[in-house]
Amino acid sequence: MTSLETPAAAAELIARSNRLGQDPKNTNYAGGNTSAKGVATDPVTGEDVELMWVKGSGGDLGTLTESGLAVLRVDRLRSLVNVYPGVDREDEMVAAFDYTLFGKGGAAPSIDTAMHGLVDAAHVDHLHPDSGIAIATASDGEALTTTIFGDKVVWVPWRRPGFQLGLDIAEIKAQNPDAIGCILGGHGITAWGDTSDETEANSLWIIDTAAAYIAEHGKAEPFGPARDGFGALDKEARRAKAAALGATLRGLASTDAPKVGSFTDADVVLDFLASSEAPRLATLGTSCPDHFLRTKVKPLILDLPADASIDESIARLVELHAEYRADYQAYYDRHATADSPAIRGADPAIVLVPGVGMFSYGANKQTARVAGEFYINAINVMRGAESLSTYSPIEESEKFNIEYWALEEAKLQRLPKPKSHATRVALVTGAASGIGKAIATRLVKDGACVVIADLDLEKAQDAAAQLGSTDVAIGVQANVTSADEIQTAIDAAVLAFGGLDLVVNNAGLSLSKPLLDTTEGDWDLQHNVMAKGSFLVSKAAAKVLIDQKMGGDIIYISSKNSVFAGPNNIAYSATKADQAHQVRLLAVELGEHGVKVNGINPDGVVRGSGIFSGGWGAKRAAVYGVPEEELGAYYAKRTILGREVLPENVANAVAVLTGEDLTHTTGLHIPVDAGVAAAFLR
Repeated sequence: MTSLETPAAAAELIARSNRLGQDPKNTNYAGGNTSAKGVATDPVTGEDVELMWVKGSGGDLGTLTESGLAVLRVDRLRSLVNVYPGVDREDEMVAAFDYTLFGKGGAAPSIDTAMHGLVDAAHVDHLHPDSGIAIATASDGEALTTTIFGDKVVWVPWRRPGFQLGLDIAEIKAQNPDAIGCILGGHGITAWGDTSDETEANSLWIIDTAAAYIAEHGKAEPFGPARDGFGALDKEARRAKAAALGATLRGLASTDAPKVGSFTDADVVLDFLASSEAPRLATLGTSCPDHFLRTKVKPLILDLPADASIDESIARLVELHAEYRADYQAYYDRHATADSPAIRGADPAIVLVPGVGMFSYGANKQTARVAGEFYINAINVMRGAESLSTYSPIEESEKFNIEYWALEEAKLQRLPKPKSHATRVALVTGAASGIGKAIATRLVKDGACVVIADLDLEKAQDAAAQLGSTDVAIGVQANVTSADEIQTAIDAAVLAFGGLDLVVNNAGLSLSKPLLDTTEGDWDLQHNVMAKGSFLVSKAAAKVLIDQKMGGDIIYISSKNSVFAGPNNIAYSATKADQAHQVRLLAVELGEHGVKVNGINPDGVVRGSGIFSGGWGAKRAAVYGVPEEELGAYYAKRTILGREVLPENVANAVAVLTGEDLTHTTGLHIPVDAGVAAAFLR
């Protein structure tokens, strides 16, 4: 074994892990683990000690850093062999790993730690490549392993990850000195070597050799011929159908707990769904533990052709969802024991719609997206296995034992409490600057996914990028006076995040003119943007909220001017009064659907405002006889509290109205004006 200084061992391991993990052909997101052994000085004894650095629990190889490594003493880890109580008490060994840790900090050791520590090799990779799992899930996988790899790779029958699997692989390596790795039945691959480079090369050789063999010897149509009528719709049609189905599907998938959604119409999904074997293979479910822990044991697949109507598809999906829940409950009841964790929900994580694509669901967008990526991995695995043989995943009972593993339950219980707006999807109009941007920022901070809609697409996308990745926020172009553009923005929210929960009517403009100077065009423009625009946004959003059957919130950013008669402001103040009454009318109409409708009445929010910077500020300053740069201070002086109103103050009010504490409040207007007595609500 090569001796390495601690920094060099960790650095080599991290570099290798990142290279392997960043290529999806090698392993799925957060799947697999890698390790390196080396020698360091024990600061207590001053003597050299052999250590192992291994990717810790829950980390991702492609983004692994030193903080994601667990560091253990190899001598103490291997001494656990003497106290191992057997497979019936396997879970106790994970806690025992804590007694082998070296130093402070680092990640928690994962269940696969024994695989790395007990194998007599300086470096070990455990990966989940599609090509390797295809061999691992073939009904004659053991024979294929010999045919494809000769004596360089050894077959290991399925065994749940844990200490015994580590003992098994250690023994296999000892008995097969020419072997560079193994195929783990139903699971993945493990490779080893004396150096980091050699181990990486061995891993890639196994992956590439399996892929090349499948490509050369596999069937031309592993999924069978295409089914008539189940082929992909054209892109525009399938995305329109996906948007039309999305809200209902998200509501069904959220029956037990709210979920965020993701959608893909990737060719690999559409081709699979068009095939004759898709229904059989989908029913068999996934095999690799990393797959089914995220996708559930099997998906819900619609059994109608691609050209089925929206109404027909929805009706059938509702029926299939009820059947899925009953089937999942039966699966749980078949295998649960008195010690099993409670059922975690019977809704599907993956919904497949022929001709359209795949919907996936999770506690947040990243989880939902990754679930979909894992099912694509599963499709690739099924293709490879069916190309050479017959796809044969691990037994249902084994899937249950892992899905409801006490260790998995403990990991879930350690997750932090969700933020107040977790799982909520928000659409904010006019959100590239000012009040809208502050609202979007606050909602993301509180855990929501946000769609930033604005007239300027580039600014909307820039504002979204400032909030995080597309798993958090997206920017779309929308002119709120156009019903078509609003519908496009709503559809974008459904396709990006599964649906919609919270809408903020914030888009606006203002023309500061006295009555005699206000033209008919001024009046129409002002009302089209805010009165008509808010109506159109609320109408399109309400359709989604009603279809979801999950309730929701609609917020109007009105104004103190909706109740206060200020000078030279006829068009603006009248349209704000219109918005204010829309709040009351919609609160009454949408209440039966669990949708709350409330308003916020700010006073002049100058700082960061697109309206004020676009000329409104100069005109209002002229009305009040103050310099434009002092307008915010002027507004502050006329308030009871003497404070300037900032965009963040309005955002705070949105967060409270749509959060956990005001669940029984609708039809309300909240003043955010620092106290303007003339605008007190009566």
